[in-house]
Amino acid sequence: MAIASILGSIQNPFLCLREPTSPGSRSVVFRRYLEPCGRRWIPRSIRACLPSDKLGGDGGTSASAKRLHFGKQLLSFASDNFLPLALVSGVGLGFANPTLGCLADKYSFTKISTCGIFIISGLTLRTEAIGAAVKGWPLGVFGLISILLLTPSFSRLIMLVQLQPPELVTGLAIFCCMPTTLSSGVALTHLAGGNAALALAVTVASNLLGILSIPFWVSRYIAGGVGVTFPTEQLFRSLVVTLLIPLIIGKVIRESFKGFANFVDNNRGLFSKINAICLSMVPWIQVSRSRSLLLSVEPKVFLAAVGIGILLHLSLLAFNAVSIRILSGLSGGSKKNSKENATAVLLVASQKTLPVMVAVVEQLGGVFGETGLLVLPCVAAHLNQIMIDSILVNLWLRRGKDTSTDVKTA
Repeated sequence: MAIASILGSIQNPFLCLREPTSPGSRSVVFRRYLEPCGRRWIPRSIRACLPSDKLGGDGGTSASAKRLHFGKQLLSFASDNFLPLALVSGVGLGFANPTLGCLADKYSFTKISTCGIFIISGLTLRTEAIGAAVKGWPLGVFGLISILLLTPSFSRLIMLVQLQPPELVTGLAIFCCMPTTLSSGVALTHLAGGNAALALAVTVASNLLGILSIPFWVSRYIAGGVGVTFPTEQLFRSLVVTLLIPLIIGKVIRESFKGFANFVDNNRGLFSKINAICLSMVPWIQVSRSRSLLLSVEPKVFLAAVGIGILLHLSLLAFNAVSIRILSGLSGGSKKNSKENATAVLLVASQKTLPVMVAVVEQLGGVFGETGLLVLPCVAAHLNQIMIDSILVNLWLRRGKDTSTDVKTA
C-alpha cells in the first residue's frame, strides 16, 4: 500500500513536454527524469531552440531569412559573372554620362588601365608558367600565324558587303588586319585558368610583328595596292611602353618581394577582379567618346555593322578552335597542359585590338574616310568580342566547377 501511494505521487519518469512559457518564444522544453536518488527523481531539462530567422509565426521561412538568402545568391552571381557585369556597366555608364569617360580619355586612362593589366600579369606570372609557355610553342607559333597571316584575309570578305556610309565596312576590314588585343585576351586567359604566360608571349610578339604586317595587308586588301604611310616607329614605341615595360616591372616586383608574391598567389581572385575593372575602362571610354557619333548613324545600318562584327568574331573562334584541335591531336602531350595552351591561343588568336586600329586610322589622316565612322563599328566589335569571350569563359568555369563537384561526390 505504501509503495503504491509513492508511485502514484511520482511524475512519469521518462518524458514530459512543457509548452513555452510565453507565446512569442520559439523553444520547446523536453524534461527527462533519470535514475532515482533515494526517494526523489532528479530532472534534467533539454531545451531545443530554433533560430528566430528560420521560423515564422506559422512555421514558414521569415521575410528576413528570404532577404538574406536572396542577397547571398545575388553576391554569388555577381562574383561568378564579375567580368561581363563590369563590361556592361562600363558601356551603360558611357551612354548615361559620357562626360566622365571623355575626361578619363583626356588623361589617358586607357593607357593607364592597359599598363595596370600587364603589371598584374607580371605580378601573377609564375616562373614555372614560363617553362609551360615554352613547352606550348607549337600552339604559340600557330597563334602568331593565325593572327598575322591567316585572319587578315577575312577582310576581303568584309569588303564585299555594301553599307552606307561605306566607312563602317572599311573600318571593320581594317580592324580585321590588326594583331590581337593588348589586354583583353591575357585577362580572359587568366580568368579561364589558361596558360597566361603563353597568352602574354603571343600578345607581345604579335603586336610587335604586327607593326610590319599591318601596312602590307591594309595596302593589299583595302587600299587596292595604293601605297599608304604608317606610323611604324610611333606604334613600336607605344607598344613597348604599354606592354613590355609594365610586364617586366610586375615580374621584377614579384621576384624581389617573396612575401608580396605569396600575397598575390593567395588572392588571385582579387587581382582577377582588378584586372576586370581595368579591362572595363576600355569600353567605357570608347563608348563615351563615340556616343554622339553613334546617335547620328541610322540604327538599321549600325546594327548591320554590329552583326558583321559579331559574325567575324564567331568565324575566327570557329576557325581557330578547329585548327587548334587538329594541332593538339597531332602534337599530343599532357592533357592538362594541352587544354591550358589551347585556351590561351584560342582566346588570344580570335581577338583583334582596338587601340592599335585607332592609332593607325588617326595617323592615316582621313585616307579611307571619316575617322569617327571608321572607328565606330570597331568599338562595337571590340565590345562584342570581349562580351562573347567572357560568357564563354564563364561557361568553362561553371563546367569546371560542376566537374570538380562530381569528382568529390564520387
